[in-house]
Amino acid sequence: MSNGGTPVRVVLADDELLIRAALSTLLPLDGTIQIVGLASDGNEAVAVTIDHEPDVLVIDLEMPGKDGLQAVAQILVEQPTQRVLMLTRHARPGVLRRALDLGVLGFISKASDPDDLVEAIERVHSGQRWIAHHILEAAMADDSPLTHREVDVLRETRDGYSVLVPSNVR
Repeated sequence: MSNGGTPVRVVLADDELLIRAALSTLLPLDGTIQIVGLASDGNEAVAVTIDHEPDVLVIDLEMPGKDGLQAVAQILVEQPTQRVLMLTRHARPGVLRRALDLGVLGFISKASDPDDLVEAIERVHSGQRWIAHHILEAAMADDSPLTHREVDVLRETRDGYSVLVPSNVR
């Protein structure tokens, strides 16, 4: 929840009616999220986000008109502090990096558990990054500056293992 127990105000932008309708019904159920606007394409996402000034914009990467990245770029010109969580079906090489360079704080798959989506929204609202592990792994595998060993270590963190290095090893 946002400060003072007030629900996080969210604009939800996705071109798929079923996903938009399902998420706009599911997300507010526990009272921590309030849907303040819906958009079905990139142009509408820009207008609705600028009009409603949500705490978090949850936006699909692939939409007609402007795609999610183009819409976010335009929104951030008007509202530079807008917090954004991007939804995607596919983590194509370079897309994650472009989104992060643009200022997107979160990146999550449409196949994620709804509880993970709620957590991602809350994290992004508080200014933290949230990148789903499988998206990060796919992006790193396709466009990675990491060595194979570093990628292996990253995979271990997904399973909850620590990557802390003992001070005497440095």
